Formats: sequence, structure tokens, C-alpha cells
Amino acid sequence: MDYQLDPNWTLEPIGGDTGEAFLASNSNERVFMKRNSSPFLAVLSMEGIAPRLIWTKRTSNGDILTAQEWLPGQVLSDNEMRDNQVINLLHEYHHSEYLNNMLMKIGGVIYTPIDFVHDFDRDLHPHLKEHSLLSEVKHYLEETIIYIEQAPKTVCHGDLNRRNFLISDQNRLYLVDWEMVKIADPMSDIAQILVQYVPMESWGEWLERYGIELNASHYCRLEWYSLMSLLTLIKKDFKEERFVAVNEKILLLKHIFKNRYYQ
Repeated sequence: MDYQLDPNWTLEPIGGDTGEAFLASNSNERVFMKRNSSPFLAVLSMEGIAPRLIWTKRTSNGDILTAQEWLPGQVLSDNEMRDNQVINLLHEYHHSEYLNNMLMKIGGVIYTPIDFVHDFDRDLHPHLKEHSLLSEVKHYLEETIIYIEQAPKTVCHGDLNRRNFLISDQNRLYLVDWEMVKIADPMSDIAQILVQYVPMESWGEWLERYGIELNASHYCRLEWYSLMSLLTLIKKDFKEERFVAVNEKILLLKHIFKNRYYQ
């Protein structure tokens, strides 16, 4: 890939799903550089949710390069994903009317529950299509959309895993990789965190810290998006041949589905 930078820049690939993120450096500065990041990044940078945006550059083929401040720090561990800093950051952008309005202005995608189902169906491996539990869960989700589709929608990150949370050496938490940002039910983000990092017996306590007191409506949305998140994660793990992770998530999926609200 030709990034059309000045020759004195060097690029060091950084692991990630897209393979298009780099540590870019020259004699004077180091930046986090990515191709075709979400245009929403500028707003997130100004709000301090993502690292500071330093510059953008359009290449001759129409790609947009973004350079963000390179911050000394580390990604969160599984256990750290349960900390209040994570909860507070989610709560901040979920409840920001400003961020919601700005994303709408730049043409943010509005996601309904059926859109999540369609994403799961797209390019699904035949082995997963034939899996009886996964098929049964998907059918249940389709049948119960009517109970959760009117939930409020706001800015959602859409790809919440620990590698996208960066804690700086100043103990400031940032959230990166906003390529899947959407206007959706915030419970879709919350469920991603819970099914991956929080034991089920602690879900209620986590939700209280976020500010949710579970009622029937909240419970139905939480159940729906937990099942949906697990299907999506199973699909991703299977594609990347992480079969132990696939089996672990299938066990959790089975447990939640067995105890589902609508029998």
C-alpha cells in the first residue's frame, strides 16, 4: 500500500483486524496512523474519548490518512475491563446528545435489531449455518425483535473488545477503532462487554454501576443483545480458527438461551 508520505517517515504495522494501522515515525514525531478511519474521529478527539487527532491527509487515490497522538500506555486486561473507568466511558458517549447529533449530521448509520441479524447471516460459514443451537437462537431473536425494537438509540462503538481500550501512562482511558460506529440501542455495546469480560453473576452489579436498574424491558434488551453478541463473536472466532473460544461462547449462549425470557 502506497501511503504517499514524505520519504523520511517509517511505518511499523500494528496488530488489528484491518491490518491498516501503523506506528508512523520520523526524526521529530511518532503518530498512530490509519487509513480511512471514521470521519467521526475528529469529534471524538475533541471530546477526549479518542486520542488527539493531529492531521489528516487525502491521497491521490482518494484514501484519507489520519494521524493521532501516539500515547505511551497499554491495552486493558480482561479483568480491567470490569473497572469503573470502562463503565464511565461507555456511559459518557452513550448519553452524549452532542455526539449523537454530530454523528447524525455526518450520516451515521442507524442500526435496528434486524440489521444485527443480517450482519450475522452475511458470509456465515456453512458449518455454523448447520449448527442447530445457533439456528434456534437466531430464529428466537427474529421472533422477539418486536419486544425490543422501539428502544432508544444513541452512539454505539460497535466493536468493544479490550484491545480497543488504551490506558495512557497518565491513567487516562481512551477508546479507539471507531470504524463500526453506529446509532443503535446502547444495550448492544453493553452486552458485548458483559458476555466477554464479566461473569454472569456480576452482571446486575455492573449494570447498577452503569446506572441501569433492571426492569422487564431492560432485561429483554439485555438478553436479546447478549445472544446476538455471542452469535457474532462465535462467527468471528470460528473464522479466525479460535475454536476453544468458539466452544466457550457456545456454552454461554446455551445457558442464556435455556433460561430465556420467552419460552
